[in-house]
Amino acid sequence: SLKMASDSPESLMTLCTDYCLRNLEGTLCYLLDNETLRLHPDIFLPSEICDKLVNEYVELVKTDSIFEPHESFFTLFSDPRSTRLARIHLREHIVQDQDLEAIRKQDLIELYLTNCEKLTAKSLQTLVSFSHTLISLSLFGCCNIFYEEENPGGCEDDCLVNPTRQVLVKDFTFEGFSRLRILNLGRLIEGVNVETLLRPLASLAALDLSGIQLNEVAFLTQWKDSLVSLVLYNMDLSEEHIQVIAQLCKLRHLDISRDHLSSYYKFKLTRRVLNLFVENLVNLTSLDISGHTMLENCTIPSMEEKMGQTSIEPAKSSIAPFRGLKRPLQFLGLFETSLCRLTHIPAYKVSGDKNEEQVLNAIEAYTEHRPEITSRAINLLFDIARIERCSQLLRALQLVITALKCHKDDKNIQVTGSAALFYLTNSEYRMEQSVKLRRQVIQVVLNGMESYQEVTVQRNCCLTLCNFSIPEELEFQYRRVNELLLNILNQSRQDESIQRIAVHLCNALVCQVDNDHKEAVGKMGFVMTMLKLIQKKLADKTCDQVMEFSWSALWNITDETPDNCEMFLNYSGMKLFLECLKEFPEKQELHRNMLGLLGNVAEVKELRPQLMTSQFISVFSNLLESKADGIEVSYNACGVLSHIMFDGPEAWGICEPHREEVVKRMWAAIQSWDINSRRNINYRSFEPILRLLPQGISPVSQHWATWALYNLVSVYPDKYCPLLIKEGGIPLLKDMIKMASARQETKEMAR
Repeated sequence: SLKMASDSPESLMTLCTDYCLRNLEGTLCYLLDNETLRLHPDIFLPSEICDKLVNEYVELVKTDSIFEPHESFFTLFSDPRSTRLARIHLREHIVQDQDLEAIRKQDLIELYLTNCEKLTAKSLQTLVSFSHTLISLSLFGCCNIFYEEENPGGCEDDCLVNPTRQVLVKDFTFEGFSRLRILNLGRLIEGVNVETLLRPLASLAALDLSGIQLNEVAFLTQWKDSLVSLVLYNMDLSEEHIQVIAQLCKLRHLDISRDHLSSYYKFKLTRRVLNLFVENLVNLTSLDISGHTMLENCTIPSMEEKMGQTSIEPAKSSIAPFRGLKRPLQFLGLFETSLCRLTHIPAYKVSGDKNEEQVLNAIEAYTEHRPEITSRAINLLFDIARIERCSQLLRALQLVITALKCHKDDKNIQVTGSAALFYLTNSEYRMEQSVKLRRQVIQVVLNGMESYQEVTVQRNCCLTLCNFSIPEELEFQYRRVNELLLNILNQSRQDESIQRIAVHLCNALVCQVDNDHKEAVGKMGFVMTMLKLIQKKLADKTCDQVMEFSWSALWNITDETPDNCEMFLNYSGMKLFLECLKEFPEKQELHRNMLGLLGNVAEVKELRPQLMTSQFISVFSNLLESKADGIEVSYNACGVLSHIMFDGPEAWGICEPHREEVVKRMWAAIQSWDINSRRNINYRSFEPILRLLPQGISPVSQHWATWALYNLVSVYPDKYCPLLIKEGGIPLLKDMIKMASARQETKEMAR
């Protein structure tokens, strides 16, 4: 079912939302005074649509680099008569005080503000406008929301030095929030009195105090008849905390987990504490004790532990205190504890580090608010994907994509996540992945490359892209991926391995794509970038893969693309060609790539005069005798000369070498080639060859063209016979056979 689900198209609602957000001006809005967005007056949108617009907007600003945020976006929702908001989720720096202020008239039921560091105490006042309707509120990681700016009185100069001092707001409470049931204050700033803040709330059902240190928690008992969920992640507990928790008899979800790396904890879990929870919290369905050290052994004897089939029945539990449970827990968090490796754990879902299932459960449970734990869980997944085989591939991929999107600026997650993606997208998993899923992978990989100049992330991202069919699978992000790769290659200091992979990708991206793609990439500075790389390698006197790939990429990008050929000449490409030939006389692969490229240049009539110098013609003539890479170098040299000869004797503007002498060497070269040679070349079109047939000015060019066609259609008939027919080659050959000027052997071959 997962397979099918991941491949179903987006809902119409999602597609429309996305379209409207990307085209606000053309759909819902018009521009007032050329700057402010205004809603069209005849629009009324219910909360089902407005919530989605706001939440998707936040998502797009966060994860899509091309999407431009609008200064006045939130003002579109300022009037409840035309737009209704009910449940919105805002994150990070995307939201500021004035945005919340803009929607203050809305009757919000659910407001999640996650890591919104730009919000200040002004927004606390705005919250009061939602107090009569708000049921669920999260201020997780809003570290400045309890600070206001205070202007110091007195001297002018002082004001210039320190115009605003941040002062903690002490008098705010949730007075009047009569319907508030669910509250997340995770990572609340120190100095705020949590007890005073919360006292006015009549019946809290869920409270999250992650990352807050409270020594006094007795006040929690005022909600002992209503509290069903309590999260105290990373709070250093004491006996008092445990006694208070044990009184909260309605609890269904309790999380006292911690990050065992973050700081020193005095508290150690004991058998007695777990027994106390099991006896008193009879409604418990979910418990998280991840990261805790057990002070004493809570497990049953190992002989008994290993017996029988793995069971989730409490009676058989390997963890002794859990034998008292009435039924198995829905969730048990044991990540980074020794308990997760036991055999019989009485829970349907366990987070831990023992196997793939436990690791995936951990990533799923902790991604949103605990990146520090998530990155370690993804690291474990990376090992599983690398060493064993992932059995829940789609789930794993989806979870890693979500984590990378959610924590775009978290270096650890970007490093481990991008590494895991490389192993999760490689060829053995290919069959199980939908187009949609693979596109999502490409999107987050490109996001990572954009946000992180860090070597490891860049390398992982480039390697992951190599797992895709290029250019086909990257076509939908063609411009962006080329820009990113060129950006990597243009950096002054470069990591050798990244350079190699990036050049390889660039080469693959311009191979077998339409000419308009090649022209666009040429305009981005592709030709210049490759020539710079060649220049660097030449200076180091190294001819490695980067050198060969760079020439190969130039060969591909100039194919039937005159603009790029011209750029090659303008940026001293010929000078580099001669220098490489001289510096690396034995490098066959290199010679083939360079001459393939010059073949493309020679096909452009306007550029041929630039090849007409004694030096170049001598070099091409000498390469006719080359045995490098079979016939390829000789064949390409002859191709270059064939196009030059096709311009006739009057275009031959040099004394040395003589035209006739070069023609003779061309005939000799063609006659020396084996007509059944297997080829290292790929033609998308025969047009440049076919144009050499209907002419009498250069019989040798006609012969080279006929030889080329004969060789290709006889060695690769399935590929090239249809191409020859499609491009009108047959009538051209028939006409040539009738020509008086054509050589007898050329006619034989044509026949």
